[in-house]
Amino acid sequence: MRHGQTDWNVENRFQGHTDIPLNAIGRAQVARAASILGTQDIDHIISSDLQRAFDTAAAVAAVKKLNVVSDPQLRETHCGSWEGRTGPDIEANDGENLARWFAGDDIPAGGDGERRSDVVKRMMSAIEMGLHNCATGQTLLVVTHGGAARGAIGALLGLAISDWVAIGGLANASWSIVEERNSRWRLIEHNSGVLPEPILGQESSQ
Repeated sequence: MRHGQTDWNVENRFQGHTDIPLNAIGRAQVARAASILGTQDIDHIISSDLQRAFDTAAAVAAVKKLNVVSDPQLRETHCGSWEGRTGPDIEANDGENLARWFAGDDIPAGGDGERRSDVVKRMMSAIEMGLHNCATGQTLLVVTHGGAARGAIGALLGLAISDWVAIGGLANASWSIVEERNSRWRLIEHNSGVLPEPILGQESSQ
């Protein structure tokens, strides 16, 4: 699940590790999503420690009467020099690297940030730990960020890094469902939510 909307999503700013809170619309999105997810079988919840994600997870946890395990390994990509800057600004000043990033190249975001491979390595470490705490047949809810979620889904499906861009972005407070069947992960639903929402933020990675 991706966190609810923030002001920086609306402004098309790369957030990365910058700890931007949910805005009023984001809190409303999260409340609607929690009312739906509260009817689903969810047994454990893990979340990025950044407040926009943790507050999203806490809303679902309150409905499900579960605890949230916070894990910094579930943070968004550290975007280096791109953090806090808008897409058009980056395009004007670092357009070649931004184009390579959008194309799926495994380059450091912002020149001095994380690579996609770095992000998915820590993401999968956290997810595997969360799954280890699940009994057979239980469901783990992972609350994170758009780019980090895309990478984790791509890794679970066994896709090459360059092919992760084929996975559509997640709208704020929306989620995807993957299920393990016969020792393979399958994408069951993608970008599910309560109401259709625009996908805000650069490549939905913020």
